[in-house]
Amino acid sequence: MKIRFILLSACLILLSACREPQPSDSFVTIDPGDSPESIIEKASRVVPSSRQLDWQELEYTAFIHFGMNTFTEREWGTGTEDPAWFNPTELDARQWASALSEAGMRMIIIVTKHHDGFCLWPTAYTDHSVKNSPWRDGQGDLVKEVAEACREFGLKLGVYLSPWDRHEPSYGTDEYNDHFVNQLTELLTQYGRVDEVWFDGACGEGPNGKRQVYDWLRYYQTIRKLQPQAAIAVMGPDVRWVGTETGYGRATEWSVVPYNLTNTDQIAAGSQQQPSDGVFVPVGNMMEQDLGSRSRILEAPALIWYPSEVDVSIRPGWFYHSEQDDQVKTPEKLLDIWFSSVGQNSLLLLNIPPDKRGLIHENDVESLIAFKKLRDRIFGNNLIEGARIRASSSTPGHKPAHVLIHGRDQFWMARRGNTEGWIEFDLEGEKVFDCLELRENIEYGQRVEEFSLEIRKDNQWQEVIQGTTIGYSRLLRFPPVRADQVRIRIIQARNTPTISFAGLFKKPDGI
Repeated sequence: MKIRFILLSACLILLSACREPQPSDSFVTIDPGDSPESIIEKASRVVPSSRQLDWQELEYTAFIHFGMNTFTEREWGTGTEDPAWFNPTELDARQWASALSEAGMRMIIIVTKHHDGFCLWPTAYTDHSVKNSPWRDGQGDLVKEVAEACREFGLKLGVYLSPWDRHEPSYGTDEYNDHFVNQLTELLTQYGRVDEVWFDGACGEGPNGKRQVYDWLRYYQTIRKLQPQAAIAVMGPDVRWVGTETGYGRATEWSVVPYNLTNTDQIAAGSQQQPSDGVFVPVGNMMEQDLGSRSRILEAPALIWYPSEVDVSIRPGWFYHSEQDDQVKTPEKLLDIWFSSVGQNSLLLLNIPPDKRGLIHENDVESLIAFKKLRDRIFGNNLIEGARIRASSSTPGHKPAHVLIHGRDQFWMARRGNTEGWIEFDLEGEKVFDCLELRENIEYGQRVEEFSLEIRKDNQWQEVIQGTTIGYSRLLRFPPVRADQVRIRIIQARNTPTISFAGLFKKPDGI
């Protein structure tokens, strides 16, 4: 336990590096004499670091699982594969970036090395890489091609590097941590800016039958030194795995949680450890519904800003399988996932696996673009635009009309000290709507614990739907209602509530 505490404390110190000045900090300790009221107040002032804020605003990013498994029809390779098997015939990273950019995604996270140990860049530290494949006559560098395509199409770049390596002979020894850091250093120094480094917790046996003790702290220090702006997910201090690979998060998703949820042993134990039927299956209960309620944080030794990332594949598998060409998630299914991920205070990381040609399959592209058009149809028309707005109270400089302006520069804040309040909207005539979007200004923390949407009928307010947390983004769906007066009521908050955006929308019929 002492070793774990030292590791977690070091991670907290790393979190504070390279941070912009904030109203509070991204972690706070709870003192033995703190009252419940003071603990709640401390929780309300925990805020994201600058890198966490930049990461959260991406909202929607792409995972690219492509490699040896694409050609062996596996999900997890053995490490004994022949590099000659890797030979995409039409690989075009520009096609990937073009399609994903058009689909509204904002970053590509490329799997540079999966558990089989085959590297998609010509690393100096193993021969098990593209340099010994027939692709590009052994002169190829897929990470370079993806990085260049990202820059051309305005996407950010992230890298996944599997700590588990079923090919590397040094795996299971102290020397392997040197090997891993060497490869990590190559990725972080040869391809320009990297905005996310993604680790999972898989830790199986290597070719010598041994398991590795990963030097997580050293890995984190390497990233902070070479790419200080990069968020580290999900075996890391910046971003938390939501706990399932279904695409669905929690209805109550707190970004402020007890700091022991960063325990790498616990994360690894719950991360995917074995493949089943071509799909990664998490082990154990990783979907606890209560991570950050008052009862949880009152018992915590410290609190930390640790936001949720939801990862899911557009197909049943994470790597391409031709028999799954007719199992691509529909735009309607992706929309449902959107409401339950981005709409529940999480970032959506959607996996798009290129096929053996080295192209994103036509079926995947078609679904992605149709999904983007569907979102545009819904969220392109905010029905409270032009409304007359008033609020229960306001802090000077933060008037209620600011909730119609996208971004964090202008926002509504109730009078300081108030922990409840409301904003009323007099619409321009009756409107029909079935979707509510709310956002807090998380630069001031995550504060709202309960809210409701109400409409004015027969000279009284009637509740349409109630919600709990808001955070960066909250979307609620409900049966269509018609009204010309609407009220958003903050029922309970941990501190003075802020709302940076509010919107009412109508989904197309049949969706």
